[in-house]
Amino acid sequence: MLSEIEDHLGRKDFRYEILVIVDGSPNNTGELAKSYVNRVKNLLVIDNAINHGKGYAVRQGLLQARGSYRLYTDADGSTSIEHADGFLQECRKGFDVVIASRDIEGAVIEIHQPKYRELMGNMGNLLIRATLGLWNYPDTQCGFKMLSQSAAREIAFRMVLDRFGFDFELIILAHKLGLKVKQMPVRWRNQENSSVTLFGRNGFIQILIDLIKTKYRLMRGGYDLSKPLPSTRRG
Repeated sequence: MLSEIEDHLGRKDFRYEILVIVDGSPNNTGELAKSYVNRVKNLLVIDNAINHGKGYAVRQGLLQARGSYRLYTDADGSTSIEHADGFLQECRKGFDVVIASRDIEGAVIEIHQPKYRELMGNMGNLLIRATLGLWNYPDTQCGFKMLSQSAAREIAFRMVLDRFGFDFELIILAHKLGLKVKQMPVRWRNQENSSVTLFGRNGFIQILIDLIKTKYRLMRGGYDLSKPLPSTRRG
């Protein structure tokens, strides 16, 4: 995955960096990623000692990044880095957030998930859309999204969900902040080593719990959309 990303970005006429956020992995993922530092240009590995969750890791990456545009993608390569070109074009046209969708016209699923997982995903997405009013978003959870520098800071500083529910939290915050959001179709293939289950910290039940919490925060004004943002500097 790292080699594919470097090969793709290395052919572009802009500067880039690659951040790998290792979120308290129980195996040697951190050491493996660090072994690429001398082989992959502009690579930074952030190795968290404790597992916080995917949402936490994505926030960390969005805020640590220094680029004018910030793309996060799953490390399993289920969405090709080649899609970044079209996403960047839309950001340069003025969109603040561009999100991948597997369920809009033009999208292609090359390898499907097992039927029971697709069913749970469809039911969960219907609840997300109904609860948050995101009816125009048939797929909020695809792990491939690009944000402008200002949008990344405005959203990431306000996000609180540490697990898989962060994707819909990101989208609803973008709308509440008045940002311009666009969906883009992608080619996607399921990877067998997914950590999403029915129960557990990364399970569908936890996502639904986070959905209820997000709705409650929105109703109670728990997201302070007017609070000033702290400065961020990376050494």
